[in-house]
Amino acid sequence: MSRLSSLPGPSALLGLLLCLLVAVDAATVTYDFDVGWLTRNPDGAYDRPTIGINGEWPIPQITANVGDRVIVNVKNSLGNQTTSLHFHGIFQNGTTNMDGAVGATQCAIPIGGTFRYNFTIDQPGTYWYHSHSDGQYPDGLRGPLIVNDPEIPFKDQYDEELVLTLSDWYHDQMPPLLARFMSVANPSGAEPVPNSALMNDTQDLKIPVQPGKTYLFRVINMAAFAAQYLWFEGHSMRVVEVDGVYTEPAEAGMIYLTAAQRYSVLVTTKEDAGANFAIVGSMDQDLFDQIPDGLNPNVTGWLVYDEQKELPEPAILEEFDPFDDFTLVPVDGMALLDKVDHSFTLNMKMDNLGDGANYAFFNDITYVLPKVPSLFTALTSGATADDATIYGVNTNSFVLKKDEVVEIVLNSEDPGKHPFHLHGHNFQTVVRSDEEAGVYNGTDTVDIPAVPMRRDTVLVRPNGNVVLRFKADNPDEASRIWLFHCHIEWHVRSGLTATMVEAPTELQKTLQVPPDHLQACKDLGVPTEGNAAGNTGDLFNLTGANVSPDPLPAGFTPRGIVALVFSILSAFLGVAVIAWYGAGAIGPSEVAAAQRRIAEAGVEK
Repeated sequence: MSRLSSLPGPSALLGLLLCLLVAVDAATVTYDFDVGWLTRNPDGAYDRPTIGINGEWPIPQITANVGDRVIVNVKNSLGNQTTSLHFHGIFQNGTTNMDGAVGATQCAIPIGGTFRYNFTIDQPGTYWYHSHSDGQYPDGLRGPLIVNDPEIPFKDQYDEELVLTLSDWYHDQMPPLLARFMSVANPSGAEPVPNSALMNDTQDLKIPVQPGKTYLFRVINMAAFAAQYLWFEGHSMRVVEVDGVYTEPAEAGMIYLTAAQRYSVLVTTKEDAGANFAIVGSMDQDLFDQIPDGLNPNVTGWLVYDEQKELPEPAILEEFDPFDDFTLVPVDGMALLDKVDHSFTLNMKMDNLGDGANYAFFNDITYVLPKVPSLFTALTSGATADDATIYGVNTNSFVLKKDEVVEIVLNSEDPGKHPFHLHGHNFQTVVRSDEEAGVYNGTDTVDIPAVPMRRDTVLVRPNGNVVLRFKADNPDEASRIWLFHCHIEWHVRSGLTATMVEAPTELQKTLQVPPDHLQACKDLGVPTEGNAAGNTGDLFNLTGANVSPDPLPAGFTPRGIVALVFSILSAFLGVAVIAWYGAGAIGPSEVAAAQRRIAEAGVEK
C-alpha cells in the first residue's frame, strides 16, 4: 500500500478539522466552592441552618459550554458533616471517579478537607448538581448546572433563556428527620412531608417579560421528595428537551416533574402588556401519607408584563391533567434498541427488618454502603472484578459487558410513585405501564415506540412497571461504576439502590484515582483496596462487610410492629400528642396509613 493511499479521505479530514475546531473553542471553567452553613428563611416562615457555598444561598449556578473542561474545587467547611457533589445527568465519560456518589465512586469529603472534581462535558442541556452524601442535599446543597450549546436545534425560536427551579422545603434539618424516618417508631415508612414549596428558592417570584417574545425556560425539580405540577396561566408550553435530550416540539398546558427531572419549554408571551399571569407549581399530594393541617402545596410566581398592574391569584383547578412525557420523540431519531444482550428484573418493595424500621428493596435486597467504595473494589480486584459477588450482597451489583444493550425491567410492588434515576446514562423508556398494572409480563409490546423517549429519570407509577434500555458504552471509555436508584431522598436512605459495574477489567487499564481522592479516604479511615468488606486476600470472603439488619423474627409481622409501637406510646403517654414530621398528632389516620401499606403488601396478621 502506498503512503498516499493510507492518507485519510476528505470526510475523515473534515471530521478531524471539526474536532480541532471544537478543541480550540473549548475552555476550562473553574469553580472554587467553600461549603458551609448559613441561616436562611426562603418561605418566610422559619429561620433554619442551610448549606451554602462561598457564603451564599441559593448556591451558584454552574455554567459551561459543550466541550468545556469543568474543574470544581471543594472545601468542606461545614464543621459537623462530610459532603460530596454529584453532577446529576452528566455522563462522566472516562471520569467515573468524578461522579460524586459516596460509597460508589468516592469517599466523602472529610470535615476540613478539600477535593477536586475535574471532567469534560460533551453533552448539552439542563442538569443540576447536589450532595450525594447522607441525604444532605435537601438542607440546601443543590443548584442548577447548565450546558450551553451553540448548535441547539431551537436557537432561532426563542429570544431569551431563563432557569426556573422547583423544590420542596423542610424546616427541620435532614439528620434528625432521617433518624426519625428510619426508626421503629415509623414502621409504616411514612415519609416526612415538606413544609412548603419553592420556586427559584423563594416564593412570590416575579419574572419580567416583554410582549411578543419567546422564552426558553429550563425547569429543574431539585426536590427531596415532592413531584410538582407546573403551568403558566394563559400560556402554553412547547417541550423541547427533557433531561438533556432534545425532543421534537410538543405542546403542553401542564407538565409534571418528579424529583430530579428537568424540562426545557418554549413559552411565547402575549402581544400586549394588558395583564400579568400566574406561574404555578403544585406539589403532588398523592405522595404524602397524611396532608398536614395548613399545608400550602402550591408555590406561585408571575410573568410580569407590567409592574404597575396587579399580580392575580391563580385559578383553582378541578383536576390535574399533565403532559405525558412517554410520547416525546428525541430529535436525534435514535431507534429502539431492539436486540437486548443483558436483561434483568428488579422487583421493588417496601418492608420491615428486624430493627423494626421500614426499608426499601430490589429483589429482597436493601442497599447498604460497602466498606470499600465499589469503584476501588473494581480497580483493585484484577480479573475477579468481573464477578458481582465481590461488591457485596447489599450493593445489589450487576456487572455489564462492554457495548452490551442492557434492559432493566422494574416491577413496583408499592402503592406510591417513584422517580428512578440512572447515573452515567440516559435510557430509552420502552414500556411504562398504568398504575396497578402489576408485574411486566413481557408480552405487552404493541405500544413500544419505534423511537422511544430518552431521559435519565423516569416516573414509575403505583404498583406499575417500566422497561428501560441503554447501551453500556460511551465515546471514550466503556467502563464505569454507576448507581440506579429512586430519587426520593427518603428512599435512597432506606435502600432503594442498585449498582451497575460496566466492564471493570477495562476500567483498571484506563483510570487513575487522583491523590486527593485517596487522601479523603485515608482521612476517614476508609480502605481503598479489596472487596466490599475490605478483604484483599480471598476476595470472595465477605466477612466483616456492611450488611442490612436481620429479617423480622419468625412469626412477627409488620402489623405486629405497628400494634406494638402504638401500644407502647399509649402506655407511656396516654393520649399521645407527638409531632410526626410536622403532620400533627399520631392518630387514626397514621394507623390507617400504616395498615393500608401493610395490607397492600399482602402481609397477614
